[in-house]
Amino acid sequence: MSRQKTRNSFLLFLTACIWGMAFVSQSKGMEYMHPFTFNGIRALIGALVLLLYIVITRRAAGEKAVPVNWPVTIRAGIWCGIALTVASTLQQYGIFYTTVGKAGFITTLYIIFVPIGGIFFRRKVSAIVWIGAAMAAVGMYLLCMTESFSLGRGDIMVFLCAVIFAAHIMIVDHYAEQAEGVIVSCIQFLICGVVCTAAALIWGAPTFLQLRDGAGTLLYAGVLSCGVGYTLQIVGQKGVNPTVAALILSMESVVATVAGWAAYKIGLLKTDQSMTLRQIAGCAIVFIAVILVQLPAEWFSFGQKKKNSETIHN
Repeated sequence: MSRQKTRNSFLLFLTACIWGMAFVSQSKGMEYMHPFTFNGIRALIGALVLLLYIVITRRAAGEKAVPVNWPVTIRAGIWCGIALTVASTLQQYGIFYTTVGKAGFITTLYIIFVPIGGIFFRRKVSAIVWIGAAMAAVGMYLLCMTESFSLGRGDIMVFLCAVIFAAHIMIVDHYAEQAEGVIVSCIQFLICGVVCTAAALIWGAPTFLQLRDGAGTLLYAGVLSCGVGYTLQIVGQKGVNPTVAALILSMESVVATVAGWAAYKIGLLKTDQSMTLRQIAGCAIVFIAVILVQLPAEWFSFGQKKKNSETIHN
């Protein structure tokens, strides 16, 4: 692995850690304000942080600043912004009705959806991907289904969020080599912030008191999760296979579960974040499926390779 790929892989892992802990701030933020208010303000904070970074770094670089392919960058920002708005809204509403740990693992299903989504781009989907998808379905059943065979609405929302996040990853991969990542991230958060804030003014009735009380959660979600995390994702995905990138990013589910449990134990979250043995088993199956999908294809073709080798030697 080249030095650049190693560095980018580390950036993606750091992103996963930031996002995993952001589930706690999102859940805590719901105690103070409407989901649209939280999403809108945190996205605008993220956009502002990135705008300042862009202005400062490009002025410092002067004539040495890297030229920007503005048509591609703007187009990428718009598409990413649309996907991010839908996904983050579904996730924020979903977290209100489910636990941090469950939300983290359900969101991680985007790792399964990325290779399956490749069908629409005429990419071959291996048998191991379908096996992983089946395992993920079993894990989801154990994690989310109750004894009355009902699926919580929060779980459904987060599941749909995972589908849209998979699309977001594929959009980023499509434009990664041509667009300027930080500017794309700034545009996508500006779009998400404007749309969600407008929705909050209609349905959320935001107040200064809400923003003051939830300032800590907004700053973490806005500066770190939005401003830093999504930018690290876009920069980190350059030169890294999108499915491998999704594997690394899926570690956010583990971080979210641990962070949610710790936050409840220290009294930061009021809702019990612990899981039953059945739910833990579901999480384990989902995570194994996620890892299985990302293993090199040649690992599963040993018998065929051996047969071919014998044929050549004979």
